[in-house]
Amino acid sequence: MLARSALKSVCAIVFMLCAATVFAQLPNPYGAPITGENAKKVAAAALAEARKNNWNMAAAVVDPSGDLVYFEKLDGTQAASVKIAIDKARSAARFKRPTRALQDVLAAGGVGLRLLALEGAVPVDGGVPLLMDGKIVGAIGLSGGTSDQDGQAAKAGADAVK
Repeated sequence: MLARSALKSVCAIVFMLCAATVFAQLPNPYGAPITGENAKKVAAAALAEARKNNWNMAAAVVDPSGDLVYFEKLDGTQAASVKIAIDKARSAARFKRPTRALQDVLAAGGVGLRLLALEGAVPVDGGVPLLMDGKIVGAIGLSGGTSDQDGQAAKAGADAVK
């Protein structure tokens, strides 16, 4: 009995080491986290787009893990937009894609409805990963307008660091 248990343990360890080697070879999509200075630049560009269009919005910038780096909102922005902007940014960073892509998958229905079971997935336009040198350094989330308006302002912010 003891020999069988030891054999199972050895097999499990060998399997984990092989799996670790395979995963270690996958390319890392993340770069160094966005700096506070660049986060302010991104938010400023997004909010400039919002001001230009007379939209009251909140802007949140997070690092690749989804932790808040910078936040700013325009006067008159609805209270709910604070949390929504942060959630959109976090979703874009953690799922490595614009929240618009999640929105489109959900809108297609069918198996796309499984998206509703993913904790933290925000399927509403307005969250965009931030790329520098081809690596994800964080994400920006905007809220306060329509879904399309949020997406337009978020894209303006993301374009500020390319």
